Amino acid sequence: MHSDTLAIVLGGGQGKRLFPLTATRSKPAVPIGGKYRLIDVPVSGCLHADIRRIYVLTQFNSASLNRHISNTYRLDMFSGGFVEILAAEQTPDNPHWFQGTADAVRQAARHFVNHEADYYLILAGDHLYRMDYWELVDAHRESRADITIAAHPVDVNTATQMGIFRFERDGHIVAFEEKPNVARLDEIGRSIPPGATFGAHSEEKPFLASMGVYVFSRAVLLEMLERESGIDFGRELIPGALGRYDVQPYLYRGYWVDVGTIESYYNANIMLGRPQAPFRFWDPLRPTYTRQRNLSGARLTDCHVKDSIISEGCFLDDCQISDSVVGIRASIGSGSQIRRSVVIGSDYYENEPEAGMPPLGIGRDVVLDRVVIDKNARIGDGVRLINEKGVEHADGDGYYIRSGIIVVPKGGVIPNGTVV
Repeated sequence: MHSDTLAIVLGGGQGKRLFPLTATRSKPAVPIGGKYRLIDVPVSGCLHADIRRIYVLTQFNSASLNRHISNTYRLDMFSGGFVEILAAEQTPDNPHWFQGTADAVRQAARHFVNHEADYYLILAGDHLYRMDYWELVDAHRESRADITIAAHPVDVNTATQMGIFRFERDGHIVAFEEKPNVARLDEIGRSIPPGATFGAHSEEKPFLASMGVYVFSRAVLLEMLERESGIDFGRELIPGALGRYDVQPYLYRGYWVDVGTIESYYNANIMLGRPQAPFRFWDPLRPTYTRQRNLSGARLTDCHVKDSIISEGCFLDDCQISDSVVGIRASIGSGSQIRRSVVIGSDYYENEPEAGMPPLGIGRDVVLDRVVIDKNARIGDGVRLINEKGVEHADGDGYYIRSGIIVVPKGGVIPNGTVV
């Protein structure tokens, strides 16, 4: 175990942009890829880097996240490793909830400051990527930096939603701007100037954005948290650290996405079923860990499946599935067509349906196109969820539409014959 590094995973705020998937769970607990949860991505990355002291900071709807972590990450009691939730708590000296990323770490400091660690690895709990954290920490150590920030190339549209770096030719960070508008990006032009000795841009992605992944040397983080009053790393502490501390970039060019909206969540899932997907949970060298449920293999009877993921424990009868992700314990009835959709599955099997309710899962002759079905939903026979009117945003009876994607919430019920 790399005892010089302690990891802190930020559970995020209320997750309003991911509603209704965050109506009853925190962002890191949102299911993805059929059988995983978002929290599995950073925790697995830490374990592969042999970083085994991991705190997860959260405050909203943390029950399911607590349950998942306690059922999944039971580390060797003799190693000193742990994966532990730190929920926001009121204390005599601070009665407030976490106000931002830096404030969350500041309030949690009393729990992790007593652990021996030279470096603190701070991660987001709602991103999809596969980074070698040990290489990141090693780069920080070798450069003798005070702060190292992982940076990723992005296009103009993405840059407006993120924190953007500006560099000198030698790689020194001269500025950091949070969510600049398009006019400001036109002024900046590009993050790395022409003739730079440390890197270059592609024309499609002229900006380097912060991934929200940081390595702090111990004394620097504790000093900043005590001396600075800012509540957010990206908006306040990091810009304020430039010129005062040695802040170095760590360039990451692999696949990475911030799963912060329904649209980004949907796209990240649909991508997974493609033959040349840029991200895969089943990496042979560094698999993503998750809860072991001991479910049987999926049972498919006379089905046609294309470019999709079917998780274990499913029962599919005489249906057509394309460009979709079907999660654990999902049941899909005969004659149904599932296109470009995410069916998250169920927490349990059902012997008999509740009186007056459709059975758990997806009924017969159902058509889904660009739909996200959350866990334990009941979709009646003959339902057509295809957004035939092309609505971009709406709150319906038992469903929501976000960015043109229909979302049925956890435990939602769509009666027989419903057409949206």
